[in-house]
Amino acid sequence: MTSAASGTTDPLHSPVVRLVRVSEHAAAAAAPGAQAPLSAEERERAAKFVLQADRDRYLVAHLALREELGRLLGLAPQDVPFTRADCPVCDGPHGRPSVPGDPVHFSLSHAGDLVALAFAAAPIGVDVEQYPSVAAAIQTTSALHPSEQVELAALAPDALPAAFARCWTRKEAYLKGTGSGLGEDPALTYVSALDRPARVPGWQLTDLTVPDGYAAASALRQTGARGEGADAERADVPSPAESPTESATGSPTGGGPGESEPG
Repeated sequence: MTSAASGTTDPLHSPVVRLVRVSEHAAAAAAPGAQAPLSAEERERAAKFVLQADRDRYLVAHLALREELGRLLGLAPQDVPFTRADCPVCDGPHGRPSVPGDPVHFSLSHAGDLVALAFAAAPIGVDVEQYPSVAAAIQTTSALHPSEQVELAALAPDALPAAFARCWTRKEAYLKGTGSGLGEDPALTYVSALDRPARVPGWQLTDLTVPDGYAAASALRQTGARGEGADAERADVPSPAESPTESATGSPTGGGPGESEPG
């Protein structure tokens, strides 16, 4: 595994993000006995995938998650317990996956050949996506914040897939961090489709370095901070008279599920 957060190994002092190549670990994950650390529910879910590529991605992701959490918690991977926080949208028991007592917060995402894992002392979300086609980006843009739609509409078609993926991963990471997921309208919170993430009160959005053809981002809750959802929309949104270029110069770089299951 490789780290996208250079020099960070302790999530209690700095968020740790790890990237895993599915193709480098799929054979080991499928070997006899390799799936023993997984719960019966996880093994059952893996067995239901029709495509081998989907099964490989799931197994590599969940084995890596248990391995990392076990190391951080001083537990065997199979002994890592999972629960769910209450959903902040409806208060149901299907919110952000967590470890009881939250000794460490985590998030998991996977797409294509990449798995992204994030760990921190505070709530964190991570998302990785492959670039969509131009047609798919155009079709999905209407789900975004109005200012993000304006930013994407100003781009040449060949620049749209990367910009859309950049925006979407920031948004997914934030929504996974809050635990809302897509239970919150993705048009509500502005994260920007430009080169640098927008400021979202109470959260630190960071674009992650990933291979060509992918975009990834993390969202870390700032200790003692307040402000999410509708309040976050007002943080860094360009005014109607402000062009995307002008907005880019005023948007500072963020410092420093997707899946909704454990991982």
